[in-house]
Order: sequence, then structure tokens, then C-alpha cells
Amino acid sequence: MRRSRAAAVGAVTLSLVLTAAACGGGSAGAGGSNEQPKTLTYWASNQGAGLEVDKKVLQPELDKFEKETGIKVKLEVVPWGDLLNRILTATTSGQGPDVLNIGNTWSASLQASGALLPWDAKNFDKIGGKDRFVESALGSTGVQGQDPAAVPLYSMAYALYYNKKMFEDAGIAKPPATWDEVAAAGKKLSKDGKWGLGAEGSNLSNNIHQVFVLGKQHGTDFFTPDGKADFTSDGAVAAVKQYVDLMAKDKIIAPGNAEYAQNQSLSDFATDKTAMVLWQTASATFKSQGMNEDEWGVAPAPVQSGAPGQGTAVNSMVAGINMAVFKNTKNIDGATKFVQFMTGDEEQTILNKAYGSIPPVKAAQEDPAFNGPALSVLRETLATSAAALPQVPEESQFETVVGTAVKELFADAAAGRPVTEASVRAKLDKAQQQMPKK
Repeated sequence: MRRSRAAAVGAVTLSLVLTAAACGGGSAGAGGSNEQPKTLTYWASNQGAGLEVDKKVLQPELDKFEKETGIKVKLEVVPWGDLLNRILTATTSGQGPDVLNIGNTWSASLQASGALLPWDAKNFDKIGGKDRFVESALGSTGVQGQDPAAVPLYSMAYALYYNKKMFEDAGIAKPPATWDEVAAAGKKLSKDGKWGLGAEGSNLSNNIHQVFVLGKQHGTDFFTPDGKADFTSDGAVAAVKQYVDLMAKDKIIAPGNAEYAQNQSLSDFATDKTAMVLWQTASATFKSQGMNEDEWGVAPAPVQSGAPGQGTAVNSMVAGINMAVFKNTKNIDGATKFVQFMTGDEEQTILNKAYGSIPPVKAAQEDPAFNGPALSVLRETLATSAAALPQVPEESQFETVVGTAVKELFADAAAGRPVTEASVRAKLDKAQQQMPKK
């Protein structure tokens, strides 16, 4: 629920950001300075099962960086429900960190604020060059044709995780590959207080990720080619209705999931309450919650029919975390050194192993740790059947208003109110009216 409130505030803040001269990091000048060469502040996103898990992962690496460079990094791990609003507030107040993590889907929105350091050829050269990074990860770093607003840090894709024993007990021989198969399997699994599929109905970003993929499968992007909001097309309505119908019509998602926003669906999966969940790189979380690797399997996320691929067979958005620098940092040299360190081959291997994600750095992907069955599915998805969310300045507002529409429709489904094509279209029309006019 907290994520919803923060995102709503964030949308308002963003409209101010885009019309004001943004500042960040707390010092004057367009290109940063080196007034405080021995200190950095770093806002990390919550990647692990909890904030303390992230601190345990990150602090040893920050200590290593300090030993190598003499630069001390003050770490704050920011919960996802607060992160976007914190960043947007920082761009207007000037009271931000030097370096921060951002969801890659926010890159274009934050790029438009003017607060982030552009990663031109000169800056990329400082961290080893642009060609070190996987192309799909670079595709979610800002508006095409402009210098990226951030650098890829962790890459992720959605997959279908399934509980092997629950499938066996229900007589299901293999994981579903299409949405019809998901519904059929889910109905067999939804009994005796257990449910077929988990969802995070109040998590606005997760809602967007799911309906964006379904939108691609129905032939829509939610934006026109020239960047205008297009939320009420037949494809968009069909995508949102199909997702909410997993609870409203198929009844394979528990009504209580309408209120989930803090990864509760992963906890339900880890405790055998739910048999399937669509998630990004969930293996580290399952391990932290006591699941053995042989208890769950992973398969490509479902498509309408056939096999995953491009076009209408896209089955994931290009998920991931990017690393950005406030361009008015008081330690521009230290900030770029820190990005170089965190995106170096060694650190990429260490960090992505810890989080169960995929390195966006090509050389780090060669480590055997990223060739196991689970991550192989995710790597294949990123390479062949994932699409970046629209890289438009209004993307974060899209997440807020359409994500909220989906949340409200899940609330209707949980309460037993009908979810019809007309009610979906009305919610999406209301969301479109809240977008800036172009």
C-alpha cells in the first residue's frame, strides 16, 4: 500500500521536475565538482529479501572500494515503495545522493528532469567503454538517440516459477507454456486453501510489467509511435482484462493478493501456499526463505500460443537496475570511479551472484554461475523474447496511473464486483486523462 501512495506523490513531483531546472547532489554547476573527494553517498535499491540482506551484500564491496581508492561510501538501501518519490524529491530539492540505483524503466523520465549525468562517450570511456554492456540492457537507459541517463547494473527478466511437488500432487506433468495452460493448471492447483498463481495486485510497477507484456501479445505498446498515451486501444483493454481475469474469472489468484505490494506472493510461494509466480530472478529470495533449489522449477513466462519470441510472442519486459550519478555531485571523479568499480567484471560477478540476477556486462556473463538452468532461461528470454518498456519521459506517470487502474480492478475482483470490458476501458480512460497533454 505504501508503494501506491509514494508513486502517486511521485507523479505530481515529476510534473514539477520536468518544468524546472533540476539540481541534484547538492552543489552548483552542470558537470559536478570535486569539493568532497573522499566521500560519496549512495542510494541502493532493495534487491534482496530485506534491507539488511542488501547491507550484508553491499557493505563488504563498499569497504573494498574504500580500501582501493580511499573514498568512503555512505550507503542507504531505499525500499522500492519509497525509491521513485525519494529520487524525484531530490531532483527538485538538491538534497540527493552522489550515486543511486534506479529502476531501468524510469530512465527516460529521470533523463527528462536534467538531473542525471549523461553517459556520453567520454564518460563511458572512464568505465571501460559502452561496448562492455549487453545491448538489451543498454536499451533501457534512456530515450533512443540521446546519451544514456544511467549505466546497467543488474539485468533481469520475468519467468514462470513453479512448485514441483504441488505440480506432481495435482498430476501436472510439465509447466504451462501458454496462458490457457496457466489457467487450466491453476484451476487444478487452486483448492484446499492453496492457489494456482500469485500476484502483487497493489504493486503498481509489477502491474505495469505484466500488462505491458500482455499488451505486446495483443499488439499494443500503450503509447503511439510518437509517444502519446494510448491506454484505451482494444489491445490495451484486452491485456489488462486478461491479467485481472486470472483472479476475477479464472479464480486462480487468491483475492487477498489484491492487497499485496511487498513481495508477499514470493513468501506464499516459498511456503507452499501458491504453486506458480511470475517474477524477475527470484531464486535468491526463495533460498533466503528456506526453499531448496530442487523444490522449484523455472520456465519461460507464458505467451498466447506457440513459443516465446519477438512481436506478439514477447514474454517479458527488459527488467533491471541501472546506476546513475547526479550531475551536480560534489565528487564527480569519485562517483565515476564508483560506477567503474560496481560495473567492473569482478564486482558484476559477485553482486549478480548474490542477487540471482544476470550481469549486463558481457565478460561477467561468462562465469559458470550464470549458466545454470534457472538463469539460462532468463538469459535466453533477455536475448530473444524481451522488450523494453516505452522509453518516453512520461513512463513513470504511466506506471502510476495505469498501475493504479489495474490495482483498482484487482480490488473489484477481490470484492466480487464484475470486471467487464466496459469497466476496464473506463479505468484506462480515466488513467489516460491524468497523463500530460502533448
